Amino acid sequence: MKKLMLVALMLFSTAAAAEGVPAVAQQEIDHLFTYLKGSGCQFSRNGSWYTPQAAVDHINDKYQYLIHHDMVNTAEDFIKYAATGSSWSGKPYLVRCGGGAAQETGPWFRAELQKFRKVGMTASARQASPTH
Repeated sequence: MKKLMLVALMLFSTAAAAEGVPAVAQQEIDHLFTYLKGSGCQFSRNGSWYTPQAAVDHINDKYQYLIHHDMVNTAEDFIKYAATGSSWSGKPYLVRCGGGAAQETGPWFRAELQKFRKVGMTASARQASPTH
């Protein structure tokens, strides 16, 4: 029961904190978090490699700070300020998926955002088109 209450509190506080982020941007950011968490990719920050969940936790901490300071209006803001590099060292974050080479997270997240937007636009267009 305690665990359930903690999860509910965390979800409520995240939703309350994200009130200033436009709904479309928040949906895109939520997708990027889900994508990272489910990627199975390792995440490098300041020379150390972490699990996808540890990466989500770290980036979410940065995201909450940015929300509190009204610095996120778009998914691009989120990527630029929370998900591309260390605020402390200035070093870029990296992802390494499977046996592939490490790559910077900025382009990795932007590519996924573009895919997500295309799928979203396609789905919206299908819903808007009249059926005969």
